[in-house]
Amino acid sequence: MKRQYTGTGFSSLHGLIMIILLVASAPSPADSTLRDAIRDRVEAVEAGEQISIGQTTLASRILLPAFYAQRHYTPAWTNPDSVDQLLEAIESIGQDGLQPSDYSLDEILHHRERIRSAVMFDPELFAEFDLLLTDNLVRLGYHLSFGKVDPEALDTNWNMVRYIDDLDELLLLGQAIDSGQVSCLIERLRPQSTDYDQLRTALARYRTYQLLGGWQPVPDGKTLETGSTGDRVLALRARLVMTGDLATQDMFLPVFDDAVAEGVQRFQRRHGLLDDGRAGRKTLREMNVPVETRIDQIRANLERARWVLHDLPDTYIMVDIAGFHARYVRDNKLVWESRAQVGRPARESPVFRSKLKYLDINPTWTVPPTILDEDLLPEVRANPGYLAVRDMEVVDDSGNPVDPASIDWYAYNGRNFPYLIRQQPGPKNALGRIKFMFPNRHSVYLHDTPSKSLFDKTERAFSSGCVRIERPYDLAELLLANNSGWNRERLLKTVDSYRTKTVNLTEPVTIIMLYWTVAVDKNGEVRFSRDIYERDAPIISGLNDGFSFRARDIIRHAPEQTALLESN
Repeated sequence: MKRQYTGTGFSSLHGLIMIILLVASAPSPADSTLRDAIRDRVEAVEAGEQISIGQTTLASRILLPAFYAQRHYTPAWTNPDSVDQLLEAIESIGQDGLQPSDYSLDEILHHRERIRSAVMFDPELFAEFDLLLTDNLVRLGYHLSFGKVDPEALDTNWNMVRYIDDLDELLLLGQAIDSGQVSCLIERLRPQSTDYDQLRTALARYRTYQLLGGWQPVPDGKTLETGSTGDRVLALRARLVMTGDLATQDMFLPVFDDAVAEGVQRFQRRHGLLDDGRAGRKTLREMNVPVETRIDQIRANLERARWVLHDLPDTYIMVDIAGFHARYVRDNKLVWESRAQVGRPARESPVFRSKLKYLDINPTWTVPPTILDEDLLPEVRANPGYLAVRDMEVVDDSGNPVDPASIDWYAYNGRNFPYLIRQQPGPKNALGRIKFMFPNRHSVYLHDTPSKSLFDKTERAFSSGCVRIERPYDLAELLLANNSGWNRERLLKTVDSYRTKTVNLTEPVTIIMLYWTVAVDKNGEVRFSRDIYERDAPIISGLNDGFSFRARDIIRHAPEQTALLESN
């Protein structure tokens, strides 16, 4: 059932109240007719009815009733400062990559104007206004705290689900409303993270570029390099000036000189390109991406930040899949970082969170079914000596060796192969000399690699899902710092022994596998990564769609409630 309240009825008492309101700008919380009007609507929401106020349907099906029941259905928004703060927050929410229209901005302004122009006090109108404000504060707070787009709907691997442990914590928003601290509340609901703040700053910067008209594409043609001249060089200079890669005073010279080459290099480094200072096909392709697309990229990553940056521990390892990068933060300080190789598009590295618990030094590698089927079996069929060259052996389920020559390699695939293929420890091992283990259902981990030359590539999507890191010994030394008796010397001595050894960490470390296509470095430079797994578009689409809440129950201690906030 969908019910529309229009607001009717008044009395001489209400006329008196209206005179007071014109002075105080808010109804008396003690007005019983106003409380009744609020209760009527709240109880209808609680009963499952769709209650519309103008073009807005109240969305908060659990918090809204709990909130008003706690305050005995008195109006919440009697402090004009709180109303102004909420309106200001909604009007400026585009700075977070969200849409003011999701929070009924026009409807709120319309109702406020109706109240200001009313001849007499109308409790129905005031009730609608109060509920509208509360509902949209919940909408705004929810999106800042949890994101608008549901990551679980986009990624079945998602395991970074967050909950609210107690509904009463949410009801503290009444204190913020009553005390005129709505702005402070909203600020606290944002991720308290430098990364998030930097992304907001980046969004503002690129929206400024948009207001200035963006940039004109550099025409296609031969590679532009030192010594090139002409109109295309002028277009290149203008493009570099727009994003601060070239000084403004160098804009009007039709010659590709050293200053242009340095500007091109800066641009290339910020876009994950080979920084050779030449504007070839790949570089021009990235330069000609419209500013609107870059803005959407930043918005998508602000949404990702809202998913994961609220509850980061002080110590963690974070892998940026799209950025081909890993870093170790200990006690909120960066202590290690490394280039990384990640899963190729056909075998994507998953996004998830776990605990790194132990290291395997000199690991063996058992070939998993997918790699066996798609990679190894074709190689063995083509070259019978393939296994021996790579220090691989065939064993049965009991670990007994099996002669490769006795196997009909054409009779099997990766799913029905009756044996295991295991690679011995050593420099040829696909995992290198050390791997970092954390429980997960994907059989994915961090490890060393013999393919070290691939770290020099700008795009490093080469693996079958695991993450290869460039500086594994440095990371191992840092992780083992709290393990008695372990230091760099012992680590290297163990590696040189060729014997497999498992070392449990004294203190497991949180590891987070994430996918960022935009990041801001320590110098404040905005860095864009190519969307190798094509994951941005669904997020952008979800951000641009109409208002929605997720259907998941996020109240951990309220199993009887189907959802904190349900979609209409």
